[in-house]
Amino acid sequence: MRAFRNVAIVMLLALAVAFVPAGGNLAEALLAAIAMGFLAGIAWSLFVFSRQNQLTLAALSERRRALLYGALGVIALLIAGQDELLASGSGTLLWIALLAASIAAIWRVWLDAHSWH
Repeated sequence: MRAFRNVAIVMLLALAVAFVPAGGNLAEALLAAIAMGFLAGIAWSLFVFSRQNQLTLAALSERRRALLYGALGVIALLIAGQDELLASGSGTLLWIALLAASIAAIWRVWLDAHSWH
């Protein structure tokens, strides 16, 4: 019964998008609002994470801290520019390479911060 209800809700939303004047604009606005909420949730999570790990972040060397914040900044730019970068094949490869490099940098800083040296 629950699955039927969920399918009915999706079908009603699809009808609204298909037949209501400017339904496509409403759908785009809803998707933008959902994306903004998702990004706000990520930002809040990062804020809470940084507050909980203040001592660890302060104990990092300047070089490691710069690497961490630079990698997070690159990820933020990748999210902001994904439409333009993912529009072409070479842009997609660049996007994937930058994301992988940023994740690797964050992972390296994390390992160095939690090593037993």
